[in-house]
Amino acid sequence: MDKHVAAPARMPAAEAGCAPEPAAAVDPWSIVRRGTAPAGFAQDESLFALANGALGVRGGLEEDPSPSQGSFLAAAWERTPIEYHERFPGFASHTDTRIPVADATRIELRLGDAPLRLAEGEWLDFERRLDLREGCYRRRLRWRSPDGATLEIRAERIVSLDDPGLLAIRYEVHSVDYAGPVTLESSIDTARDAAEQGADPRIGVRVDGGFSTQDAAADERLAWLRQQTARSGIRVVCAQRHRHAPSLAPRYAGRSTHGVLQAYDGTLAPGRSLVLEKFVAYAWSRPHGEEPDAALLDRAARSLGRAAAAGYDALLDGQRRALAPLWEHADLAIDGDPAAEQALRFNLFHVFQSCSRDGHGSAAAKGLTGEGYEGHYFWDAEVFMLPALVNVAPALARNMLEYRYRTLDRARAHAREMNHGRGALYAWRTIGGDECSAYFPSGSAQYHINAAVAWAIRLYVDASGDHAFLRDRGAEMLFETARIWLDVGHFSPRRGGAFCIHAVTGPDEYSALVDNNHYTNRMAQRHLRDAAAVADWMAQAEPAAYAALAARLDLHPREIDDWRRAADAMHLPVDGALGIFPQDDGFLDKPRLPAHAGGEGKRPLLLRLHPLTLYRYQVCKQADTLLALMLAGESVDRAGKRRNFDYYEGVTVHDSTLSASTFSVMAAEVGLDDKAWRYFLDTLRVDLDDLHGNAAHGVHMAAMAGSWLALTWGFGGLRVVGGLPSLDPRLPAAWRGYRFGLRWRDARLRVQVDARGVRYELAAGDGLAFLHGGRPQRLRAGQALELPHGGREAAVYRLPRPIRAVIFDLDGVIADTAVVHHAAWRRLAVQLGVPFDEAVGERMKGVDRRGSLEILLERAPRAYSEAEKEELAARKNDYYREQIQRFGPGDLLPGAREAIEAVRRAGLKTGLASASRNAPLLLERLGIAGLFDHVVDANRIARSKPDPEIFLAAASGLGVAPEECLGVEDAAAGIAALRAAGMTAVGVGRAPALADADVLLPSVAAFDIGSFIAV
Repeated sequence: MDKHVAAPARMPAAEAGCAPEPAAAVDPWSIVRRGTAPAGFAQDESLFALANGALGVRGGLEEDPSPSQGSFLAAAWERTPIEYHERFPGFASHTDTRIPVADATRIELRLGDAPLRLAEGEWLDFERRLDLREGCYRRRLRWRSPDGATLEIRAERIVSLDDPGLLAIRYEVHSVDYAGPVTLESSIDTARDAAEQGADPRIGVRVDGGFSTQDAAADERLAWLRQQTARSGIRVVCAQRHRHAPSLAPRYAGRSTHGVLQAYDGTLAPGRSLVLEKFVAYAWSRPHGEEPDAALLDRAARSLGRAAAAGYDALLDGQRRALAPLWEHADLAIDGDPAAEQALRFNLFHVFQSCSRDGHGSAAAKGLTGEGYEGHYFWDAEVFMLPALVNVAPALARNMLEYRYRTLDRARAHAREMNHGRGALYAWRTIGGDECSAYFPSGSAQYHINAAVAWAIRLYVDASGDHAFLRDRGAEMLFETARIWLDVGHFSPRRGGAFCIHAVTGPDEYSALVDNNHYTNRMAQRHLRDAAAVADWMAQAEPAAYAALAARLDLHPREIDDWRRAADAMHLPVDGALGIFPQDDGFLDKPRLPAHAGGEGKRPLLLRLHPLTLYRYQVCKQADTLLALMLAGESVDRAGKRRNFDYYEGVTVHDSTLSASTFSVMAAEVGLDDKAWRYFLDTLRVDLDDLHGNAAHGVHMAAMAGSWLALTWGFGGLRVVGGLPSLDPRLPAAWRGYRFGLRWRDARLRVQVDARGVRYELAAGDGLAFLHGGRPQRLRAGQALELPHGGREAAVYRLPRPIRAVIFDLDGVIADTAVVHHAAWRRLAVQLGVPFDEAVGERMKGVDRRGSLEILLERAPRAYSEAEKEELAARKNDYYREQIQRFGPGDLLPGAREAIEAVRRAGLKTGLASASRNAPLLLERLGIAGLFDHVVDANRIARSKPDPEIFLAAASGLGVAPEECLGVEDAAAGIAALRAAGMTAVGVGRAPALADADVLLPSVAAFDIGSFIAV
């Protein structure tokens, strides 16, 4: 039996398997595993892998490494031609695959002349431990040989965060009862090859070429070898040297079968130890680089000289200092759940250590922990990993974007391959910048990667204030990538001039080459608006730099106007029957996937069903439309998000580890706390519990980052609104409290949540403006602020005067007729050839029919007479009435009837103030007409909101003074009208436009009259 896979001959039953530490013993600062079954070693090697963005080393055993042990350099990859039976223009010509470099973790033991074979002895005690404060992997094995000699092997290692190519190992052999000679053979080994794909496309592909050893040498002081790839022209030098006490003496040094080694002799006696410190340095060239081999060796030797002079303990101290800012800025604590705290910290550590420090790389899907996905960079670097890092380690976020800038010319070349005459299109999967996806329907067709990069630029600049990056790098990327949307999209006359994007694939790869993927369209809209806004900013703030860039790119004002026009006209339809955003034009027409087709187990559908089978059904690999609402859904109200969540949850199989975090964030936002918690656990423990069955190939960086987003974006309610951080924290039922940190420009905010509410404290910086629950807040140095949160504890609002009546708005508060209004106005806009988008729809909220018509006609191609306007308003009303005739009590928003009835039970009067002339009809259809003491609609007033007339008329009809009224509104115009009337204004929703409300609630279901009348 192969020594690497044989189970230990004698092993305590309790040690079988790969078991984590018991819950009662959880240390939130370390990960501990004690399993000794070799079947679990590959997963453990991923979990205990160490990296620094340039070098990654899997967490194996020095004296007996498994076949899956490996070391990787972010800059070391091979180029393999892609073979097609039928090749068409623009198909990817090659793939770049990250391949293992020479592995220098090996230290083989000999007891006398016999090599130590771990599988042939008895494992008495075994433990692996990852110390998250120190970034150190430690492991301990107590082992008894077949001859009865008992040893304890203690080893620890770090991959230096201060030196990109440096690995340091401290290796100790302790004798329990053995007496005799010991030899330590420390080697650099080249026996590993890249993994073969087999039946799982998530692992890797055949590599044509790979590394070959060009030269090697070893003496007592230094051992080294030089490798070179066959096709990419990358050269790597790996060198090692040691520190040891006089109890170890050099024995020999030289070439070995697969590399070089240096051997040391010593003698053990019971109770005595031998310690060897091993230092390994890598130096590498760029592809086909001209740096001389001697220079590479000199670079590695100098790194080794510094490390050996400092010693292992000094390097470990440096590692602890390098990690200290991360943990200070993350500021994480979970009260009552050390396992969750541990997992969150573990996940953040892996994302942090795997990101490039030099801007020549990004963060691969598996980081530097394994060979999954060939080491490729995808969109998840910008959409999941960068958002997790931007508030705790912004320099790493910048490095990700630096990499995209460095590969901008390759993106331009890829755009030409895809028949775009100008602009840039980033590769879907890549290392060197070229497209590496052989299957274009789920590769090159994912144009949304351009929008992901643009979204990340905006987030980074907002959070960091790094406008120099925006000027020197970001603007060019934004402009060049924005150009592609005007090339792949068009203004469709069949859809009233709406801007449509055809034949693309969204995040859901189980639907490919679709028209008007909602995620793509919404993110493209954000991208186009951001690009136009940055052009305006740069022209004003940096006119010389803008003029130079515009000249170099041949960018003209007309093109920027086209970006705005396309964004305003972007096709983002709402299905009239379901009230949701269709994932694409044909998605809702398909049947749902039969239950039997899904099967069971961890194997995703993509490994069991032909792609065409998947494409024929409503089945989502992962969050798609919901992800769009998470990243760019600020104009969509909570009820709309809830409808989309409910629908798409039913058709999503979560075959991607990226999915659970988005569902957790959105479940928290729409008030589904139990589901938010369940999805949080799914993304939290993807790798610790190997939920998808492939952690052995490397850990899942985006899922790990997603757990941090589920905490901060989900439970913490973090978003960016108007360039400011906005929070709306809630407390999961499983926790007594939690805390996290948020870096924003020069400030650091501590967010602490418990059952009483939220405490905001400025931990660093002179001041910070932010939003809480949509309301503006400001903290100065040394200040703290305590506020109610969005959890289960009811807030008590101190009002300036007692209230005698509550006046409700109708649309968006009691019933969601906004979708029907939106559809009616859009139908009219299509007929008139007038652009209509969500921004226009948002402006119409709370505005009467005639005022809304004026907003619609602002961009009309001609002027309309008064008679024509009357006819247009009546036509729109007919469309609207057609739809509301179908309304019934089931169309009330959740909690609406209960809120009104609670007001009546409290002895207060109830009124309705609606800008709709159809309010009486709607109240009858909804079955609540009898719940109101007085109703005022647009038929009874001359001036619409934001004029206070409608609310003053309602107060008069109720027989109360305006200052004795509380009004409930969902629109900015309504809030302004309430304040002008002198009433207390309660905003319902999360829109930034509601910031002027006296109280802001997430929905009418959160309206508790007891909060306003409590003594």
